[in-house]
Amino acid sequence: MINKYGIGGSTAAQELANLTDMCADLQGISDGEYAARIERAQKIMQNHGIHAVYLNAGTNLTYFTGTNWYPSERMVGAILPAVGKVEYIAPYFEYDTLKQYMAVDGKVHTWHEHESPYQLFVDVLTGLNIDSGNIGVDELTPFFIANGINLLTDNYQWLDAKVVTAGCRMQKSEQEIAIMQRAKDITLVAQQAAARILYPGITVSEVEQFIDAAHKKLGASAGSYFCIVLFGEDTAYPHGVAKPKTLDINDMVLIDTGCELYGYHSDITRSYVFGEASERQRQVWEHEKQAQLIAFAAAKPNHPCSDVDDAARAYLASKGYGPEYQLPGLPHRTGHGIGLDIHEWPYLVGNEQTPLAKGMCFSNEPMLCIPGEFGVRLEDHFYMTDTGPKWFTEPSHSIDNPFGYTVD
Repeated sequence: MINKYGIGGSTAAQELANLTDMCADLQGISDGEYAARIERAQKIMQNHGIHAVYLNAGTNLTYFTGTNWYPSERMVGAILPAVGKVEYIAPYFEYDTLKQYMAVDGKVHTWHEHESPYQLFVDVLTGLNIDSGNIGVDELTPFFIANGINLLTDNYQWLDAKVVTAGCRMQKSEQEIAIMQRAKDITLVAQQAAARILYPGITVSEVEQFIDAAHKKLGASAGSYFCIVLFGEDTAYPHGVAKPKTLDINDMVLIDTGCELYGYHSDITRSYVFGEASERQRQVWEHEKQAQLIAFAAAKPNHPCSDVDDAARAYLASKGYGPEYQLPGLPHRTGHGIGLDIHEWPYLVGNEQTPLAKGMCFSNEPMLCIPGEFGVRLEDHFYMTDTGPKWFTEPSHSIDNPFGYTVD
């Protein structure tokens, strides 16, 4: 089945053969930017009376030190003092490996398997001349670590470090935005290629496997960070179903996928019809597109994030959806922040009063779910400038021509 707007008509082998690496010239985060992040964090800490912050293995540790280390049952992390250099905590047997991953050099304190890393943490604070005071704890730190430290001493006040972590990470630098721009460019090309391989009877797993291979061919070495492919009625379920159906003629198609470059994410959704769209499908699709555009227009500098969700939800209510989170309608927030975590602060949701500011990056996806029929999610991302929002990827053109191809 061939569609002049790029839906169907090709094969996975043909499409993969046409893809080339889009990342050859891309640079990661520089040592200078890591230093600037630490300096900014320490200024925030000093302004809030925080004497040190514990950064657990995960994206906060990566953000400030470049150390890409996944959390586990063993304590691995860093202590960032309000004044001075960062110092690390790790199992003894991981010392040499950890040193290979660190972009920001610092003393590594180690513990053996029979020893307490929590006591080591307290000892390191003492060695930094921090015998008491406010200690920020990375909000992603597992309870067992925070509790293990807390049970050892009453000398410290334990605080949520979000004021520091989110305070730095919410507003992206030019290089962060450049990395995410490339990731999103890659995923949009993968989306376009995936649309061309569709045929009646194709399975969800076939499309997922193709998109993973496409991401790799385009330069995202780990392939797809995630992939949701849904057909027909299944598209009414935002995050998928237990037993997905194969593709039929005139099914709504929903593909939500992304990749990761230098730790930063893309996340793009396209919805369109494989075949001829019905009037009902066209109407809902157009409502979704307008809600996305209205949300974008509501993203004004210094206005609260909630304004974006409020604007999309008000428009959809005027078209008979909802009210609020009720179905048929928009069952989740309009958007999320994105960066080293695919979902991070701040969020485009009704209770979020954080002012929109330059460098903040968001998804814009006011999905419409029609139980028993289908769903439509159009998801693109934008970042805030001094004068307003700017798209990373342009929104879908139309239900018939979702990728905006020029046709003679």
